[in-house]
Amino acid sequence: MRLYRDIRFSKDKSPYRTSVGIRFIHERSSMPDPHFPGFFLHVAPGDSWVYAGMWRPDTSQLDRIRKAIVARPTEWKKIRTAVPEIEGESLKRPPPGFDPAHPLIDDLKRKGFAAGHELKDSAVQGPGFPGRFVALCQTLNPLNRFLARAVDVPY
Repeated sequence: MRLYRDIRFSKDKSPYRTSVGIRFIHERSSMPDPHFPGFFLHVAPGDSWVYAGMWRPDTSQLDRIRKAIVARPTEWKKIRTAVPEIEGESLKRPPPGFDPAHPLIDDLKRKGFAAGHELKDSAVQGPGFPGRFVALCQTLNPLNRFLARAVDVPY
């Protein structure tokens, strides 16, 4: 991600971006798809996170994920208790073809599936950060595994 801006003729000399974002896609993925399940590290002063999941999958992927949730509700519930709260936008009404009374309807309304852990500045700047990052990815990995299986991508 670009960190700079051309400030030669600008009154605003502030940086274009004050954060760094790094995306980690599974090594077996031959797909450059930006919606493939993976990890994302966002580092900014006072606002650093490790995320996993799929942000805004395309319509066909989203339908497959929803069908996987319906087909494997026990597995999905285990994942939901193992990872932090899933974030992102949701539909106001149930998606077409899904029962509005389904017990997991709130998850079926989701437009994306991403969960994350917040990081303190001291954790990011400390010498143990790489190990902490890997450990957080391992706790988030069940979400990625479920999503990859749902969209039929080796994981």
